[in-house]
Amino acid sequence: MNPKSRRLVLAAGLASLTGLGAGFLTLAPGRRARAEPALNLPIESRGALVARTVVQGLDHPWGLAPLPGAGSGEGFSGRFLVTERSGTMRVAGLDGSLSAPLGGLLPAVVAGQGGLLDVVLHPRFAENGWVYWTFSEADGADTRRAGTSLARGRLDLAAGKLSEVKVLFRQAPKVQGGNHFGGRLVWDRQGMLFMTLGDRGGFRKEAQVLGHHLGKVLRLDEHGQPAPGNPSFAQGGAAPEVWSYGHRNVQGAALHPQTGELWAHEHGPQGGDELNRVQPGRNHGWPVVTYGREYGSGLVIGQAETRADVVPALRTWVPSIAPSGLAFVGGAGGPERYPGATGQPVLGALRGQVLVRLELDGSAPASAPRVLRELRLDAGVRIRDVRAAPDGWLYVLTDEPENGRLLRVEKL
Repeated sequence: MNPKSRRLVLAAGLASLTGLGAGFLTLAPGRRARAEPALNLPIESRGALVARTVVQGLDHPWGLAPLPGAGSGEGFSGRFLVTERSGTMRVAGLDGSLSAPLGGLLPAVVAGQGGLLDVVLHPRFAENGWVYWTFSEADGADTRRAGTSLARGRLDLAAGKLSEVKVLFRQAPKVQGGNHFGGRLVWDRQGMLFMTLGDRGGFRKEAQVLGHHLGKVLRLDEHGQPAPGNPSFAQGGAAPEVWSYGHRNVQGAALHPQTGELWAHEHGPQGGDELNRVQPGRNHGWPVVTYGREYGSGLVIGQAETRADVVPALRTWVPSIAPSGLAFVGGAGGPERYPGATGQPVLGALRGQVLVRLELDGSAPASAPRVLRELRLDAGVRIRDVRAAPDGWLYVLTDEPENGRLLRVEKL
């Protein structure tokens, strides 16, 4: 059967996941269970994910950017830029084509969770050809120390390369360790770029320190400088790029199609994954306010599960599903492909190996959203990224070595 037209039903074998995140939480002595709406949501299993394989043979694909059509830039070319964590970027097509690695990329430190990460196009890509990407970059010659960096280059499809490549921003400080690089990129409606940065694993307390970048969401201009209109902080001493703080490891981010607000989810440790409306100048809690627990021991982390000065999550997962990738149905325009689901957030899961749709309360104002329930499609494979394309379809990347796939979701 021709793989380009084949429909793939990704078998689940994950019936046990139906109860994940249902709010069963063992609290340490002295902590009281709360009726927490974001934690205790009904979960409905919708069976196996039905998807069409577009491309296969990718090595731990991480980020996905739809390419516009030639000329005016209107519409969709049927091609994507795809990053592979192993350090390469390729062009994948709906016709099943997969290019050789593009030339011109800077070397990434490929270790642990590090490597080549996300990719986005400049809002005026049709005019300037600029591509932006994140990667883990060594501290000079010392590859034991690394940080998440933002680079830009001009795409030349005919030549199969990126030119005028330059690093625009570097995480400070660079530290040892191979975990929690963050790395997601999202343009806002003012043409400014959100960049997520993790706490780098062994430096969790730094997520509450405003003077540097660990455990933060940043907002930059197109040149990698602090964006105009960034928030001020009462505490003082904040790095001018900082938009929000108290994040562990944001792995999915997207703009809400109505409000233009940034929504993002992040990994907890043993429990405590969160979906948030990222609020400028606000504390999102980690590691002082979290439902997460220490790996193995299950010991309490931080001071509380909730606190008045910390932004409450829209959705909290206990146990963890390790969410990754985030898109809103119809968020990139195009025909309606999923009746009844337009405007709802969809995310993948690495540990959970499911595609998740969160059903929002249609009667709630967009400024005060409420999640009613969670709908799950069993994938049987780790899902790394979820993107809405201008043709109306959702596309996902599977996190697999050497045979990672780009899939088109046929049904939600």
